[in-house]
Amino acid sequence: MKELLIVVDYQKDFVDGALGFPGAETLDGPIAARMAQVRAGGGDVIFTMDTHGDDYAATVEGTKLPVPHCRKDTPGWQLYGQVGAALRPGDPVFEKETFPSLDLADWLREREYDAVELCGLVSHICVLSNAVMVKAALPNAHITVSARRTASYDPDLHQKALDVLEGIHITVTDR
Repeated sequence: MKELLIVVDYQKDFVDGALGFPGAETLDGPIAARMAQVRAGGGDVIFTMDTHGDDYAATVEGTKLPVPHCRKDTPGWQLYGQVGAALRPGDPVFEKETFPSLDLADWLREREYDAVELCGLVSHICVLSNAVMVKAALPNAHITVSARRTASYDPDLHQKALDVLEGIHITVTDR
């Protein structure tokens, strides 16, 4: 079985920066441990990174969320903690200017993964939207999201996102 772990936007600005929230830092160890486990089993680990430029305020997202964050090549844009330290040269990294990544979906369509797990931040925004992209790209893969390796600044939206994921046949574990 070919396995893939997608680490979604586990970046400093979402953990303890501009859009950080209490509890986001607690995902660091569990995500890093899962990365090591997947790699030890011969699986792949890839990353998405929310990436904005100086024009952020003029974008649709910037008008709806007027908090500058994840500006490319700034400290807040970097992957956080142990997760960032575990990034390997050659690991695919998909920079994205909005919630999901079309590039990720296109990349996945050219691969044959049997199992895909998503983790990272934020559960009801980027994790959810990228999970939908994975489902579209790999409709027969077993897709999971671990509730203990994703979170949101809004506990109610977090639970609703997990419900929606289950509703589109994505398995939510550790709930």
